[in-house]
Amino acid sequence: MNYMEKSIEEIHKDLIEKKVTSQELVEESLKKSHEIQDKYNAFVTIIDEAKGVEVSDELLSGIPYGIKDNYSTKDILTTGSSNTLKNYVPFFTATSIKNLEAKGAVAVNKTVLDEFGMGGTGTTGHTGTVLNPWNPSRMCAGSSAGSACAVASGVYPYATGSDSGDSIRKPAAYCGIVGYKPTYGMISRYGLFAYASSLDHCGVLSRSVKDAAIVVDAMKGQDDMDMTSWDSSDIHLSESLDGKVSGKKLCYIGELCNVENYPQASDELKKHLENFKVALDKTKSLGIEVEEVSVDKKLLDLIASVYVVIAYAEATSNMSNMTGIPFGPREEADNYIDMIKNFRTKNFSSKIKRRFVIGSYVLQAENKERYFFNAQRVRRLLVDEWNRLFEQFDGVILPVGVGPAKHLDSSKDALNGDVRALDEHLQVGDFGGFPSITIPDGFVDGLPVGLNITGKCYDDANVLNIAYAIEGILGYKGQIAKEVGHD
Repeated sequence: MNYMEKSIEEIHKDLIEKKVTSQELVEESLKKSHEIQDKYNAFVTIIDEAKGVEVSDELLSGIPYGIKDNYSTKDILTTGSSNTLKNYVPFFTATSIKNLEAKGAVAVNKTVLDEFGMGGTGTTGHTGTVLNPWNPSRMCAGSSAGSACAVASGVYPYATGSDSGDSIRKPAAYCGIVGYKPTYGMISRYGLFAYASSLDHCGVLSRSVKDAAIVVDAMKGQDDMDMTSWDSSDIHLSESLDGKVSGKKLCYIGELCNVENYPQASDELKKHLENFKVALDKTKSLGIEVEEVSVDKKLLDLIASVYVVIAYAEATSNMSNMTGIPFGPREEADNYIDMIKNFRTKNFSSKIKRRFVIGSYVLQAENKERYFFNAQRVRRLLVDEWNRLFEQFDGVILPVGVGPAKHLDSSKDALNGDVRALDEHLQVGDFGGFPSITIPDGFVDGLPVGLNITGKCYDDANVLNIAYAIEGILGYKGQIAKEVGHD
């Protein structure tokens, strides 16, 4: 019996009925962790000493899960997938992880990410590239690559993730699972390694909307250690999932979704957009109104650039404490300046150093107005545009990316034409702190693809209920990755 391939409620029922013990679940999950590690390199640390716990009425009690390795875990190696912290063992645990522990959840591994969450490929972690369990020649996306790979492979029903651009939602789409980041501040970020503080969200990857709701219900809560957190005690996500969505209204952006806007579209992109339109038709059959809207293409084309400027600037500031002096492998030098220089030069990957160079440049006094402040102004224009849509609609529904998982050998990807806005639009969800969820909506050449629903701040229950209803009619809930070979 593969218990780890079941939903949280199914596993809990089996535990209560004593068909299985928590210890047996942990042993199954650890065994699968080692198997998946050998095949796809999803983990930084496998917690072989993990033990089952006494099962309570809490749905998560006794059930294994994974933690993205940028969440601080007391007495457990926490690297951020960076050589700068390759031996770092924290003295405290992130608030959201403590909340899961309080519900009886059992952590069995720490998952690989792009270094400090800065990347969308799953290839920059210090332990190596995470391979896609559907096709190992393809990427999982990032930065929550290891979490997505593990959940899709049936190691456990859920894992934590973090999302500053699309780092939960795109890996979920590439791996055929669900990725949910709630409204900014619903889950405390205390103990999450800061990347870009105005964009960073904690969240979850799972194989169903219901499981995502259950986990975030457990993770969330106001925290005195995070001034951006807020009281969500009157929001009960899993209880709100009733599938009653008739009369709800969604919109999609024609400039992003209509294939005629991509005269050089690859076959994968064409099939992806066809899948999306089929999903829209099925959505309408639920009684949901779906309407095409228009957004200025010039504004959409600025999304990726705005993200680069703001995220890299904030990362440069947040990572200024990475000197090798308070923690990390201290380098030898004649003075502290050279010590810091040697540490940062030797231990950060080239991609991260490039981000720091850009971030430092846009924050220089002579460049700040032209780049950083202008990026903030355009961010406001984009958030205002989405908020105007939310005045008329319950959410914006869009395809995730430009097709299935991209090749690890990027030269094989035929991304012809002006597709960047389509590939990067999920970043708006982080610009505005909006609740946003990705669910699978089909396959392209045997590889999963997904759609995303984003709604207004604090309207998480409504957004998840719409996704729950659509998930039910699309029929991809709970799927486990089946390797289709290399290409």
